[in-house]
This record gives sequence, C-alpha cells and structure tokens, in this order.
Amino acid sequence: MELACLDLESVLVPEIWITVAEHTGIDELQLTTRDIPDYNQLMLRRLTLLDQYSLKFSDLQRAIRDLRPLEGACEFMYWLRERFQVIILSDTFYEFTLLLMRQLGWPTLFCNRLEVFEDRVVSYSLRHPNSKREAIRAFHCLNFRVIAAGDSYNDTEMLTEAEVGILFRPPQNVINEFPQFPIAMNFDDMRREFCKASLFL
Repeated sequence: MELACLDLESVLVPEIWITVAEHTGIDELQLTTRDIPDYNQLMLRRLTLLDQYSLKFSDLQRAIRDLRPLEGACEFMYWLRERFQVIILSDTFYEFTLLLMRQLGWPTLFCNRLEVFEDRVVSYSLRHPNSKREAIRAFHCLNFRVIAAGDSYNDTEMLTEAEVGILFRPPQNVINEFPQFPIAMNFDDMRREFCKASLFL
C-alpha cells in the first residue's frame, strides 16, 4: 500500500503567516521555513511580534478568513485521493485550517496546536519533535510505502525519509541545497512525479 504525504502551505494553500503579514502590514511576519529552517526559532519570533504589535488571535483569524486553496489544488487532491491514501503533514495549526480543510474535502491532517488565552496567542504545542519525519517512520512500521511532497527546509527530512520525495515550487536556495529531489513546478508536474514514483500506477 502506498501513502501520499503532502505539506500544506505553499503546496495546497497559500502561506498563512505571509497572508497575516500582508493583512497587518507587519513585514517581519513574512518569514517562513523557507527563510528560517529552525521552526521553534521561527515561532518564537512570531510570538514576540504578536506581543509587540498587540495582535490578538481574532486579528489572525480575520486576516486568513478569506484564504482559498491554490489554483488547481482541489482538483489535484481529488486526483490524488483516487489513487493513494493521502495524509497532510504540516507545521501549521489546527486553529488556522478549518475553512481550508473544508474546501479541500477534509483530508486527514496532522499538525500542531496554538495555546490561546483571552484572545491572545500565548504559546504553541508541537505534536512531536521532527513530526514529519517521525510520521513517515511510523508509516513504514505499518508497511506503507510513502511518496512525499513539500516545498521548504522543514520538509526535507520528510522527503529524505520517504521512498520518494518531491519538491513542489521550491525556492532556489532549497533547490541548491537538495539537488537529489525531483522538482514539480505545477500540479501537472506533480501528477507526473507521483505516477513515476508509484509502483502501482
């Protein structure tokens, strides 16, 4: 049995924190794991900025309420789910993703939790250190073969652990550092890469 494991942001939906940055005008919130590989360092920076600018959790919700999946993402998910069991492995937070998951047809999502108190984001809870890689290892223990796709530094351990890893629209710095992974620049490319990687298609 083969599993397809996908990152969420910049693969199926826009980057949520970049959307918040654009909505609030706080440019420093545009930084993602494409820029800062250490996720804890990145999140502590974000929490500091939320405090500095007195941004509430409801402000974040308003900023992202009109987000839609990337063009072609829903059709790609429909194609993928006909052929594979699909799991989304993301470093985002359940509190951000409800409307997006509905639009994508409620795929299985493994991600993290925000800690919110009186409309303030006070902390965050990671599901597991190195959660994407560890999820792939756990699937291997269940005798699944995994094809994974992601775009950024925080996906590379998942791509390495999978039988086949695919970079989707990655930045040039990630391409340069990880030349071993095939690259898909659009969803047609991604379909072709999944077909090549599968033992059954």
